[in-house]
Amino acid sequence: MNKRFCMTLLCLIWANYSKAQQSSFPKLAGTDSISLAKQIPVLASEVLLKYKTGANQGNYPDSLFKLQMLADQPEGALAGINSLRKLSGNYNPKYAALLNVQYELFLRTNMMVAGSGKSFNQEFTRLFRDYLRQLDDLDALYINPLFVPRNGLDNLKKDFMLLLAQTKLTDRIDMNEAVKICNAYQTLCVYQKTEKLAKNILKQDDNRRYLIQDSVLIRTNDGATVSAVVVRRREMNFPAPAALMFSVYSNLERSLSEAKYSAARGYVGVFADTRGKRLSSDPIEPYEHEGNDVNAVIDWISKQSWSNGKVGMYGGSYSGFAQWAATKHIHPALKTIVPYVAAIPGQGLPMENNVFLNANYQWSFYVTNNKYVDDAVNNDRQRWAAMRNNWYKSGESYRKIDSIDGTPNRLLQKWLMHPSYDSYWQDMVPYQKDFSRINIPVLSITGYYDDGQISALDYLNEHYKYNPKAKHYLIIGPYDHFGAQMGGVPFLRGYQVDPTALINTKEITFEWLDYVLKGGRKPGILKDKINFEVMGSNRWGHAASIEKMSNKKLQFYLSEIHSGNDFQLSLKRPFKPADIKQEVDLADRESFNNDYYPDPIMKKELDRSNGLFFISEPFRKEVIVNGSFSGILKAIINKKDMDIGVVLYEVKPNGEFFQLSYFLGRASYAKNRSVRKLLHPGKLESIPFSKTRLVSRQLKKGSRLLVVLNIDKNPFAQINYGTGKDVSDETIRDAKVPLKIRWSNDSFIEVPLLE
Repeated sequence: MNKRFCMTLLCLIWANYSKAQQSSFPKLAGTDSISLAKQIPVLASEVLLKYKTGANQGNYPDSLFKLQMLADQPEGALAGINSLRKLSGNYNPKYAALLNVQYELFLRTNMMVAGSGKSFNQEFTRLFRDYLRQLDDLDALYINPLFVPRNGLDNLKKDFMLLLAQTKLTDRIDMNEAVKICNAYQTLCVYQKTEKLAKNILKQDDNRRYLIQDSVLIRTNDGATVSAVVVRRREMNFPAPAALMFSVYSNLERSLSEAKYSAARGYVGVFADTRGKRLSSDPIEPYEHEGNDVNAVIDWISKQSWSNGKVGMYGGSYSGFAQWAATKHIHPALKTIVPYVAAIPGQGLPMENNVFLNANYQWSFYVTNNKYVDDAVNNDRQRWAAMRNNWYKSGESYRKIDSIDGTPNRLLQKWLMHPSYDSYWQDMVPYQKDFSRINIPVLSITGYYDDGQISALDYLNEHYKYNPKAKHYLIIGPYDHFGAQMGGVPFLRGYQVDPTALINTKEITFEWLDYVLKGGRKPGILKDKINFEVMGSNRWGHAASIEKMSNKKLQFYLSEIHSGNDFQLSLKRPFKPADIKQEVDLADRESFNNDYYPDPIMKKELDRSNGLFFISEPFRKEVIVNGSFSGILKAIINKKDMDIGVVLYEVKPNGEFFQLSYFLGRASYAKNRSVRKLLHPGKLESIPFSKTRLVSRQLKKGSRLLVVLNIDKNPFAQINYGTGKDVSDETIRDAKVPLKIRWSNDSFIEVPLLE
């Protein structure tokens, strides 16, 4: 095909696209249900006459069949659904056949009852039951969410009415608006007519497949109770291993879904709630009892007639923490754990490297306001943003932050009593020599952009430190906290993720459980102990340890010599001592210091109003930054403490900034997170740091490294005024004298590379 023909074809496609985009339609005259039922099918028919392939390209096939449904073109709509399934089969052939089955059954039912006098409800029920009987247990599970709107029917209707309201201000509806209205209306119609029916049919089908106990109460050894869900396949008449998830996020529908999935994979599925949640009448005290309570559940499982005495655990975030909590005094029936993005209380949140963060300030209310979760309070972003900003502007102590909000934060106030990583935190998870007794296989999963990555990796590093023979595997890639729990998303905070990085976390989890508990094959992705996706190369790398991810470490000094508008990030040790001065007015509330959070990951420009910027020479060949950067900062300050931020970027040859990693931590805890050692004003201090985010990224020839050194002062964390008092008690009145720092040019960072 020659270039001239290609250009002609592109012009024709674009002309059709532009024409379609310019099309418009009269706005809807009425928005009551009767008026809509008359008007929208007419609108759909008019849209179909002008709707072209080029318009709305990504959604065109999906929109087309819905328009055809509305315009009473059922055969065309069915053909469109089949076309989508063929297209989907290129990406996910296993479940392509299930795609849009809710629309297909709706269509086929309408075709059968048209003019026949038959009942829609009866025919839909018959068709759906027959369809479900053809599916195996796993496929049937994937069907469930297709027939029940994710956020509920009421929210689906609200979203549709909001869409209509947005078109009232104009006399005409453009093509995109018309397509959106038709799609949303068709989806609403399908669920309004089928959701209640489908729920009953799905429940009956579940009861046909499984033995379900949704109200189990398990007593702990200290007299508390934990509620649980247990699901077994009806045909399983022999003892089997159990797959256990333990969580504070109580939700019966989710619990049943997880337990049914485990049962469909050949396990007894058990989902247990933190004490105080769901059916438990005890106080809700997150983190404090998991070591005891998880083991009580494991002990109960091991004594049931359906148990073969083997339990594997899995799950993310809080569930990841709960698994590690169980290993502090490990029960003999626990044979493996698969923690994703596992939290360490006191390490990742509510504080990171001894700095209390506001990132999930509302979490306390979210999980303790009721027996389940309080989504409304958790999702009230306006309230929490106002709370942060009002506290920041007020200059009040961090201990009074909940008074700014107006609601006492009981858990936060308890946590603030423990600014060091003391016995309160240490008792919640394995600590130091506790790791030496953990001899079960472990598979950890986390992401380069997981907010809690330092927690997940701390478990791994401590496990190997105290048990060098540990069988602990890691999968890590370009995922955030939620993405790691499902295997990634194609676009992460503006970064297009390499296709090979997209995995199926749950599939790998159960391959691992089969490997450990049933003698199956090890998941194919686990070529070595550390398995990492190399961003920018579209390939996975494998190493025996984090240390062996790299074969070279470059030590860059924070030079006082300028390089354009920046300072040099130099590979040469300075010939003579020199200082780089920085002054931070901690009383200033008109600006923020330390823009460290990687969102977006790729930036056209950086905020250069504060902080110190150090840039390297361009790399002469491609290299891979592979591991966790670290360093030693040397400084003389006029106060007793400071909170430090260090951000590491790749500066691409085109000038774009790609954030690789960052560090946030309190100087007085740099050498021991459990013991605070204040700095001496006027004396040169050495401040080591290492708990940064691990990353793997291929840098092109001509790329450079940029280090941004700053002091943390913003609404997103405590403000350390440097008096030496408990930082939670300091106020803006302690900021009379600005923080003055003389950073030594003998300070350095160490970057691990793979060449």
